[in-house]
Amino acid sequence: MAKPTPITNQIRALRFHSQEMTQAELAQQVGVTRQTIIAIEQGKYSPSLEIAFRIARVFGVPLEEVFQYPEA
Repeated sequence: MAKPTPITNQIRALRFHSQEMTQAELAQQVGVTRQTIIAIEQGKYSPSLEIAFRIARVFGVPLEEVFQYPEA
């Protein structure tokens, strides 16, 4: 089983505030599978930098508003 990533995200909250966008709708706009969005949301998978930027672009927010990496 994959080790959880320390990167956290606000995807679920952003989806909710975007007219309750579904995971499938987000996946389609980003160009990935729904399963990928689920894994990213749950912190089981860290997206590539390109996918992270695509997700932020869908919501029209800066990358830092979607993803956070804890200070050491």
